[in-house]
Amino acid sequence: MDNVFQGVFYLFLIMILVKLSQFTYRVLRERRYMKELAQSGMPYIDKMDGRQFEFYLQALFQQLGNKIQVTPSSGDFGADLVMKGKEKIVIQAKRYSAKNRVSLSAVQEVYAAKAYYKAKQAWVVTNSYFTKQAKELAAACDVTLVDRADLQKLINEVNPVFKAREIFENITPEPRKCPKCGQDLVVRDGNGTRFLGCSAFPECRHTEKINKQ
Repeated sequence: MDNVFQGVFYLFLIMILVKLSQFTYRVLRERRYMKELAQSGMPYIDKMDGRQFEFYLQALFQQLGNKIQVTPSSGDFGADLVMKGKEKIVIQAKRYSAKNRVSLSAVQEVYAAKAYYKAKQAWVVTNSYFTKQAKELAAACDVTLVDRADLQKLINEVNPVFKAREIFENITPEPRKCPKCGQDLVVRDGNGTRFLGCSAFPECRHTEKINKQ
């Protein structure tokens, strides 16, 4: 009887130790993830609008020794940036919210831009992830996809001089009009949070986030 009791006790003890080790692993993994997230500046990238994200990527890739140009906001033929190093690379930048995935249209556009700019490679870079269809088309068209995890890893490896926070706070978002009164939206600061507010304030009190998507 004592042997049976001891066996049950040891089995119970082993189960507790396994649960504790699993819990400790999850805590350590979560801490490491949060540290890497903070180092990459991803929380500030998530707050950017498309224009700010383009300028951030320009600063990031320039530090790798490439010459990179941000294309005009209109008439870019599907490329937001053109990078010249050993090879010419066209890049489409997609600053999305975490719940939105980049669709295959981004792959189609950058593939067309590759031909227009006579580039050797075409990339789509996002702070989010890609749909299954986008991945399938990219594989067929030889388009490189850089998703959130890839971008975070690259940023931490490069450790860029220009941090995401600096770009977010110093690069003016793309001009927008107030949907209520038609006046310009301007960057405002409230309790340490940057947002867009109507220039007609206080007559118009419309506000919106800098990152629209």
